[in-house]
Amino acid sequence: MLIVAGVVASVLIQTMNSFQQQALKTATETIQSISSGLKITHASGYYNGSIISQLAFFVTPIAGSESIDIKYTYISISDSTNKIVLSYSNESFSSSISNGLFGTLNASNLTSSTFGVMVIRDIDSSCSVNTPIINNGDLIVLLINTTSCFSGIDTNTDVSGNVVPENGISGSIAFTTPNFFSTTIIDLYP
Repeated sequence: MLIVAGVVASVLIQTMNSFQQQALKTATETIQSISSGLKITHASGYYNGSIISQLAFFVTPIAGSESIDIKYTYISISDSTNKIVLSYSNESFSSSISNGLFGTLNASNLTSSTFGVMVIRDIDSSCSVNTPIINNGDLIVLLINTTSCFSGIDTNTDVSGNVVPENGISGSIAFTTPNFFSTTIIDLYP
């Protein structure tokens, strides 16, 4: 009986250790999912004389977020007719905005499946072309060529989307374009 009790106790201890390790792993993943993420602070559009041909989303990590690798982030965006999923293109990256918001990157390099990155603020210089990592205090712009995605965006169009990091909370956006475009750069959100 002592041998059987010892074997049962050993099995129970191993099972409890396994459950404890799984619980710790689940707790760590849960904390990472709810304490990390992105938020979209602002969105602007570029009016080329007939349509909005480019969109710029200003993105920053939420407070207390872990570092976020933009390489593993995607944008899901819809113009109410079509829905497009975009991923990062290292061919469209700038470590600063040197020629204006819509003049720094060559938008023709952006396709219907890629977005570009411009760095506005990167305190620790962690956001580079091959390792676009942002963390607390950083601010970047994600640029979308809407001509490639939707043949441009017209007036009175409902646009919605998400910027989805590998882990954590997605940044969501929704807006309706104005009845007419009166300037070249149009504030769309908030």
